[in-house]
Amino acid sequence: MARGDQLGRQWKIIQTLLTSSGKSAAELAMDLDIHPRTVYRDLMALQTAGFPIYTERMDRKSLWSLLDTMKHHIPVPFTLPELMALYFGSTMLKVFKGTFFYDSLETLSQKIKTTLPPESMKYLKSVEQTMHMGIRPYKDYAKFKGILKQVNDAAAARKTIEIVYYTMSRKKETRRSIDPYRIWFFNGTFYLIGFCHMRDEVRVFALDRIKMLHQTRKIFEMPEDFDVEEFVRPSFGIYQGPLTKVKIRFSPEVAGYVKESIWHESQKITDEKNGSILFEA
Repeated sequence: MARGDQLGRQWKIIQTLLTSSGKSAAELAMDLDIHPRTVYRDLMALQTAGFPIYTERMDRKSLWSLLDTMKHHIPVPFTLPELMALYFGSTMLKVFKGTFFYDSLETLSQKIKTTLPPESMKYLKSVEQTMHMGIRPYKDYAKFKGILKQVNDAAAARKTIEIVYYTMSRKKETRRSIDPYRIWFFNGTFYLIGFCHMRDEVRVFALDRIKMLHQTRKIFEMPEDFDVEEFVRPSFGIYQGPLTKVKIRFSPEVAGYVKESIWHESQKITDEKNGSILFEA
């Protein structure tokens, strides 16, 4: 039995008991679509981990419950599972280390640690040991922390910014006025999506290539019909341009790797008799 499956079931049992006045093992088994014996094993494991789970006879049934002190331990508006999910999620976002986003996540993690009951933290640690987030490659944004915050502040205030931007392909720096619309995190890199006054169109800029930034007093209005999802949808990664229909045939040796991922939302993959595939997008 996979450790992750067991922890997932136990997580659901905790959520169910927190939101009910009691459940029999048979009812829990039906809710989780598992055998009652498996439910008993999970309940025993949770008790061993320190969760105040108990059983009592009611209407000729043995009902499993959590102590009321456990149910009301967490201040509103968060439930125990929500806080545990928040904490676990924050530990998975270490790719943001060095940014003001990560500083806020660290503060959130510390606050959650002081809020969760000891038995919940113990259980959460066991969950953490089953997963590891390996996001590679990603950039060290500690040295761009100031730029990232300035762009975020300008976007929130709807203020035009003036930047010196280094274009990698031309090995050249240019001065530009940009109306910052959105910060976009993609494949380990932060990008700015904004209206470039020099090019008179919406462009994408890598934040780590902004060499200088000044927030002006000029207030801009983002077009009401601008949709960031619609803007990035036709692109292949960050690369944009006129829509082009492509067909690529991949050999059997690499076909399996290609099929594992979604490279573009419009993609269509056709298996061929010799084991190769035809990729269309």
